[in-house]
Amino acid sequence: MENLNKKRVAILATNGFEESELREPKKALLEAGADVDIVSLESGEIKSWNDGDWSESYKVDKTLNEVSQEDYNALVLPGGVINPDVLRREESAIDFIRSFFKNHKPVAAICHAPWLLAETGVLEGREVTSFSSIKTDIINAGAIWSDKEVVVDAGLVTSRNPDDLPAFNAKIVEEIYEGKHEEQTV
Repeated sequence: MENLNKKRVAILATNGFEESELREPKKALLEAGADVDIVSLESGEIKSWNDGDWSESYKVDKTLNEVSQEDYNALVLPGGVINPDVLRREESAIDFIRSFFKNHKPVAAICHAPWLLAETGVLEGREVTSFSSIKTDIINAGAIWSDKEVVVDAGLVTSRNPDDLPAFNAKIVEEIYEGKHEEQTV
């Protein structure tokens, strides 16, 4: 496994994120040696969603107003239905996500999280995947949608659902290890 020592990764989430889609990538990144911060709209804790109901709470390490993409090597966006729907209405969250693309840094989004990418305007011409119910939204944002467990397009890693987490996590680690992606455009 790649050594991500000295690499910093932000996981942007709020209440209603799919628990496994935050927990598992964070675990994989920590095991690879990265430092990982859960970044959210407010300090304190955010509550996860699991099996159709509220689940565990997770400590927020930093709030959006405390961080910048300059603090991180990559960004991970967990899904769930509530989490990306709330975040896509927050201009600070959209600006934060967009800044990773402007600076050619890896971004990973799973399940419903590509809704956030549609909001940022970065999907035009990119091959991505997502949860099947938002396929039309992603295509309407200009993406080329593929039904695959993981899709990588110039440092953008996307997956469909929690079943894809092993492949998603492996690609996140690989993309962060490889570093900047000069071919990314905004």
